[in-house]
Amino acid sequence: MKKMNIYHSDDSTKPPGTFILISALLIHHLLGALTFPIAKYGLAIIEPFTFAFYRYGLSSIVLLGIVRFRKANKPPIEKKDYLKIVGLGCLIIPFNQTAYLFGQSLTGAGHGALLFATVPIWLFLGALIYLKEKFILRRAVGVALGLAGVAVIITTGAVELGTQYLVGDLIILIAVFAWVTYTILGRPLVFKYGAFRVTAYTLASGSALYFPFGLYRALIFDYTAAAFGAWLTVIYVALGVSVTAYVLWYWVIKYLEATRVAVFHNLQPVIASVIAFIFLGEPIGWAFIIGGAVVLTGVIITEI
Repeated sequence: MKKMNIYHSDDSTKPPGTFILISALLIHHLLGALTFPIAKYGLAIIEPFTFAFYRYGLSSIVLLGIVRFRKANKPPIEKKDYLKIVGLGCLIIPFNQTAYLFGQSLTGAGHGALLFATVPIWLFLGALIYLKEKFILRRAVGVALGLAGVAVIITTGAVELGTQYLVGDLIILIAVFAWVTYTILGRPLVFKYGAFRVTAYTLASGSALYFPFGLYRALIFDYTAAAFGAWLTVIYVALGVSVTAYVLWYWVIKYLEATRVAVFHNLQPVIASVIAFIFLGEPIGWAFIIGGAVVLTGVIITEI
């Protein structure tokens, strides 16, 4: 395996090694994959927009609290960057997370996962155009193979075609582009201020934008059927995903080229399928084995 090109800001912190960065990336996707079976239970009891309200609120409080008591909060954020941070918050909360929830309710099973499988392509292109990263054919082939593998896994009996799903699919595509834009535009800010502060301030500002609508949904929600276990899923999604996974994502993006980490996004459906097999007893067929092998091949080609 060739040594990775590691980027770092002008601070005195020594860049982490390849093993640590890849491990952080895998943990990020493991936490994301665990969200599917865990949140599925919670969302069956707590309606999605109320669920999102508590998720965003809890994650924002925790992140801002940690930032408040951290010593490594230098340099101070420049006034010109506050608007950029608010813009990122708008992308990640209303246009990514909330749009995905709404879009998924309007489309068929498997559509959301398949559309999000296109993230590596848009991330790869965005990094080339906006971040001016160098085009490397090996990485392009890896991304293409990753998408093909995910398509094999998801489309085998999981995706229903029809014009009735068009609106939902378009809304999910908005969520996809919001995540990609959040990643690309946030990278320069992470160089200046670090992954923790940027994640905290973007999620907090996005949560503030969502607050009026979310509060309304929370106030009219019937809590009588909301079991304790459902609230535990809210806590997991808030702390495991919005706090830990999001910080890890920006932290890795700070040191590695976006074109290089793009293909790892396609590992998430593979991990999710394995988790569903272990904990939910969902079957794994030849389509998964073939598709998973293609995805792993794409990752290996990218990293050799």
